[in-house]
Amino acid sequence: MRRPVSIGPVAFDASLWDEPITGIGLYTHCLADALEARGVRLQRLGARVSGEDPRGRMGRTAYVLGRLPRALRETEARLYHALGNFNLPLVRTPGKPYVLTVHDLIPLSMPETVSRAYHWQFRLWLARSVQVADRILCVSACTRDDLLARHPEVSDKVTVTYNGVDHVDRHVPDATAEAYLRTLSLPSRFVLYAGSLDVRKNVGLVLDALERLKARGRQAALVLVGQSWFGSGSVESRVARMRSEGHDIRPLGYQSEQVFYELMRRATVFVFPSRYEGFGLPPLEAMRLGTPAIVSTTGATPEVCGEGAPAVRPDDAEGLAEAMDRLLQSDAERRRWAEAGRKQAARFTWARCADETLAAYEAALRR
Repeated sequence: MRRPVSIGPVAFDASLWDEPITGIGLYTHCLADALEARGVRLQRLGARVSGEDPRGRMGRTAYVLGRLPRALRETEARLYHALGNFNLPLVRTPGKPYVLTVHDLIPLSMPETVSRAYHWQFRLWLARSVQVADRILCVSACTRDDLLARHPEVSDKVTVTYNGVDHVDRHVPDATAEAYLRTLSLPSRFVLYAGSLDVRKNVGLVLDALERLKARGRQAALVLVGQSWFGSGSVESRVARMRSEGHDIRPLGYQSEQVFYELMRRATVFVFPSRYEGFGLPPLEAMRLGTPAIVSTTGATPEVCGEGAPAVRPDDAEGLAEAMDRLLQSDAERRRWAEAGRKQAARFTWARCADETLAAYEAALRR
């Protein structure tokens, strides 16, 4: 365990602190907890209502570009850590090094998955942010390689700092969550997908696999947990059609953490055939909880899940159907992959993430 550090207070990007917990918001909370456990004092800047400088009704972009530079000039914090891919102020703040976390470059590599306005915002702001940053943390080697392919000039300040996954250990369902889960009357065996329903997540491949299984008389129940996102309308329409045709598909929308992780524990198999991930946390969470996961062969998912999960190509509906069927039908297969998954997931802890983040802080302060 790394010794506690005394680098002084850190100004910490809290722009998603008060929002519903999704990917970057989860990273924000878990990293903050792990840093504070190391003795780091954080000043949370830019949250909607909490922290040292809440932005109130001001939008996140307006806050970073308009008010954050002044807040950084006035704070005693020694550096600022932005957590959202590109959201650094456009100019340096004298005496305040900048650290930036980049999770993925999907709006650039897959522009069809975001709005045109967001694509250009991401492209232009990222280009400036990597120039003003003193250290850049990428959550996988895959993301690092994507970043350096576009910005090779920043290679000397980029490091890979993996996410943790052990946050799932502390989540157990409360009475309200248990009561809700009982109302679902879930079957004894079901497939779970968790994430947004956009094109990149490739939920359509899961639906293709369900249709193949049903054609063989192997109908499987599917539970979908996640919110609508840009381009999710076609998936939602197809789900409605398939339900009318007799498929057991249960779209539950966004769920609390207690419900979400209990569904992961109860699932027979977790599927995540995303076309691209900068890290790929949901399958790793399932693996940590002992649920076999099926993942994609693309993006950072093979790097993160390694030998802990079977992988299929993101266009291989037949391969996904066969992998799902094996895990649904075979107790031995599920035990084998559950054990392999737990072993792989144990490598990823928030304590390790915090230690590597602290090393980046120290390097930024030395520049």
